[in-house]
Amino acid sequence: MSFTDRFTERADAYVAGRPSYPPAAIDAIFAGLGHPATLAVADIGAGTGISSRIIADRASKVFAIEPNAAMRGAAQRDPRIEWIDGTAERTTLADRSVDIVAAFQAWHWFDHALATAEARRILRPGGKLAVVYNERDEHDPFTAGYGEIVRRYATDATEKRREDALAHALGLAPDRTTREEFQQVQTLDRGGVHQRAKSSSYLPQDGPAADAMHAEIDALFERFTAGGSAEMHLTSIVACVEMGVR
Repeated sequence: MSFTDRFTERADAYVAGRPSYPPAAIDAIFAGLGHPATLAVADIGAGTGISSRIIADRASKVFAIEPNAAMRGAAQRDPRIEWIDGTAERTTLADRSVDIVAAFQAWHWFDHALATAEARRILRPGGKLAVVYNERDEHDPFTAGYGEIVRRYATDATEKRREDALAHALGLAPDRTTREEFQQVQTLDRGGVHQRAKSSSYLPQDGPAADAMHAEIDALFERFTAGGSAEMHLTSIVACVEMGVR
């Protein structure tokens, strides 16, 4: 299955189970580029628009670039967002048309050489590439328990791909790169924890392995739940690279 198709059957779970991003992380993306209301942003690998909607609250224009039709179809419509059937490697946007190219939870799915070249092409002078990841903070016991389940049932090395992708972004231009971390908590009911797992393309979707995984998630939830909800502790990592040719 291609990277583009991996989420076709998971779009609804993605909407229900994926976390948002803290305001401070969005501040970091816009920092140093002037008033956000004057800026245009390309959100590459936009998925169901979680990040695009947050960006649209501030920017003048958001281009949500997403090749998967099911993910685009699950997105909440927003007049501030222009959805484009494109890829990080071929956005279809004009030269020097945006101030920020942002990849939320997606840089590891791209051909880095081609995506970097495309970002350079569409960025305006002084523009930046922002690579953002929500990663589990396993200092928290519930989050650590969930992480153990994920590692036990993972069907491929996507988590290592994310780690390598972040390292790649940080190495593009070390003298023009910033890396910041921001903490957040995602509050989930029992169904929300299951939906979060279902949204991960590298976890089993059906069959005995999926049944066993969800049974373990139920047991974990029972151990840590308080008032019918559990807290997933997350670190939002923001790597910003100045890439626009001046």
